[in-house]
Amino acid sequence: MINAFIQYAFIRHAVFGIILASIVCGIIGTIIIEKKLVMMSGGIAHTAFGGIGMGYFLGIEPIIGALIFSVLSSLGIAKINRGSNTNSDTLTAMFWSLGMALGILFIAFTPGYPPDMTSYLFGDVLKVSKLDIRVMIVINILVVSTITMFFNYFKFYLFDEEFTSILGINTIFLEHVLYILIACTIVVLIRVVGIILVIALLTVPPAIAKQFTYDLKRIMIISIILGAVFGLIGLVFSYYFNIASGASIIIFAVGSYMIIYLINHVLKKCHS
Repeated sequence: MINAFIQYAFIRHAVFGIILASIVCGIIGTIIIEKKLVMMSGGIAHTAFGGIGMGYFLGIEPIIGALIFSVLSSLGIAKINRGSNTNSDTLTAMFWSLGMALGILFIAFTPGYPPDMTSYLFGDVLKVSKLDIRVMIVINILVVSTITMFFNYFKFYLFDEEFTSILGINTIFLEHVLYILIACTIVVLIRVVGIILVIALLTVPPAIAKQFTYDLKRIMIISIILGAVFGLIGLVFSYYFNIASGASIIIFAVGSYMIIYLINHVLKKCHS
């Protein structure tokens, strides 16, 4: 396996992709869980499918199209949610369905044979390209620098939005920034686990981390480490058994959560 890492460029790209994905996944995944934005994130992920279809139709890089659609849909959900009495879950469902429908439409109108969408839906880390790595690096810099700069503001916003507003902090601005970062993170994860499985990788590492600590920074750090571990194990299974990396990553991640949960449950019973 070590020789393969050195010999093949696609393996090196996969490793870099996993590490970069785990960083944004650990940071944004923690915020998503604390702010209860899991379903909204799922909606944005599925909306990205429209951007992928648009990319094929226009002849541009599909991941760039996914980024455009994800950011616009996240801002659209935020704007409409604050300006109407429509429930946020309803809006998420609308954008979710619209994105998938547009993706299907764009692909249907794309000249030639229809492209294989499996890697975008279920993930294939072995297909991470140089352009994907560059996009991931830019997004990582954006996410890490933004969260670092506004960490205390986001901390207040997560745990008490009303009090944060009373302090004079612009919560609408924070919300828009957060939604953009979520959209960017989802685009990074699409290449690793795919649109269908994005939510699991965003939520499982923080869920495991929260079984050991409630400190926000520690949850993020543990989540980053766990995301990298799950990703690398998924890469090994994907490489040797020729299966979708997204599926193997998520199966191992959720399996790990269940094992840790059961161990903690048994230990609590023994101490009580």
